[in-house]
Amino acid sequence: MSNKPLKAIVLAAGKGTRMRTDGCDLPKVMRQAHNKPLLHYVLSALDFISPADTVLVVGYRKEDVLAAFPEYSHAEQAEQLGTGHAVQCAFAALPDFDGDVLVCCGDMPLITRETYQALVETHRENGNVCTMLTGTSSIDLPYGRVVRKADGSFQEIVEQKDCTPEQLNIRELNAGVYVFDAKTLLESLSHLKNNNASGEYYLTDAPALMLAQGLKVDVCKRDLGSEIIGVNTPEQLAEVERVLDARK
Repeated sequence: MSNKPLKAIVLAAGKGTRMRTDGCDLPKVMRQAHNKPLLHYVLSALDFISPADTVLVVGYRKEDVLAAFPEYSHAEQAEQLGTGHAVQCAFAALPDFDGDVLVCCGDMPLITRETYQALVETHRENGNVCTMLTGTSSIDLPYGRVVRKADGSFQEIVEQKDCTPEQLNIRELNAGVYVFDAKTLLESLSHLKNNNASGEYYLTDAPALMLAQGLKVDVCKRDLGSEIIGVNTPEQLAEVERVLDARK
């Protein structure tokens, strides 16, 4: 297994516009579940990577995030142009880094340490340049679908907004968590295009770019259940609190 250094990038720049029905304008990752920010749960699960090696990509009301988590490295995404753009911004805090980088979302507080570690282990055991966390869930979620080739191998991720009716029937979902070889990722980010339904630079396009170069890309598929829930609405925040209660 590889012993390359490992760092993390946590996407934490979003406004959480759909959460503002209560008039609160906190950054989404600072919304609280059981009196702790959503980001707290993500960083706790990533405690096998040191704060100095964990880059928080901040944007909207960045001072709130940095005041709560001052020991962490950070990079700014001043304008939110998509997940690919956010990760590109993160590399400002990772100059010349040669190793593996785990990329995840600060608004997904239910993914466990065990799941993150399983993803890293799969990546390293198989010698991949990119490994994506995917899963099935009985919960109806607006996530990208994992499209596979006829032989069952990975082909691409298609975001829900860009799916054909047939692709919407795919039950294997992209969890938005990845491990990449850092140098390969940085090179691929420079080739992302924003010709999609959202006009954004999707990180989800990077694996297919790597695959087209003949590089080794694979998935770590798990039965994620409620772990895959991200918080975009007050209802999802309430569901996260219910799951956290059940874990006690």
